[in-house]
Amino acid sequence: MCRQFFNEPLSLHTSFKIGGPARLFLVPESLEQFLCALKLFPDAKLLGKGTNVLAPDEGVDVVISTLGLNNFRFDGNLLVSEAGVLLSKLCVESAQRGLSGLEFSYGIPGTIGGAIFMNAGAYGGQMADVVEWVECFDGERVRVLHRDQLEFSYRNSVFKKRNWVVLRACLSLTKSDAEGVRSKMEEIMRRRLETQPLEFPSAGSFFKRPRNDFYVGKAIEQLGLKGYRVGDAQISTKHAGFIVNVGSATAKDVIALAQTVKELIEKHFDVALEPEVDIW
Repeated sequence: MCRQFFNEPLSLHTSFKIGGPARLFLVPESLEQFLCALKLFPDAKLLGKGTNVLAPDEGVDVVISTLGLNNFRFDGNLLVSEAGVLLSKLCVESAQRGLSGLEFSYGIPGTIGGAIFMNAGAYGGQMADVVEWVECFDGERVRVLHRDQLEFSYRNSVFKKRNWVVLRACLSLTKSDAEGVRSKMEEIMRRRLETQPLEFPSAGSFFKRPRNDFYVGKAIEQLGLKGYRVGDAQISTKHAGFIVNVGSATAKDVIALAQTVKELIEKHFDVALEPEVDIW
């Protein structure tokens, strides 16, 4: 049975700890239930761990969670996973089997479905490097897309372009030394802890990198904006590419702060920023 909640605060389901109520919040516990919910509510918002989402203060009508889609299996060096499984769990499970390829994503707090949707990446790796095929729902039918049909690019994919829904995916990993994989994961986590403001609610890097040679956090820091805030939304004092919630920030606070940053970057560097965060 698909679990149902009414007037569920989205602040409980987003890493920003921001968002008004979802009038109906559904948690399907199988792919069949998930597809049924998608067909009943085609305009619903989809939510995994909510780590790349800014939900509105006034809330939304219907949200469908992917977190009940938590089945996965290994077949040699192939990993087949439903969309709601956490990346961190898949990293650990892969490492235990001596499989390499997902280390870059260790510490990314979202689900595999969300990571594929936006082609998440870090530390020289991205989902495009390991995805073999994806089963998805295009609004009318379930289809399977192979690697060359996924249209991966920087923080983008065919799923984001067409608003298709990831159901399951197959990742192709490489047999390696388990201890070496774990060591690489630990090093990446150490770097995250040293450089990112993980002690505050946020949605990670707020803006996309506009080009390879332009570092958004560094540019914001050069403008003297570290620590600048609107309400309880603040440019992180640890990493200026992050907007953090230092208390009871609202979505309006975050949007106003992001707009100020966007305008100043365009004025001083002639660079147009786009949010990496999905603003509902």
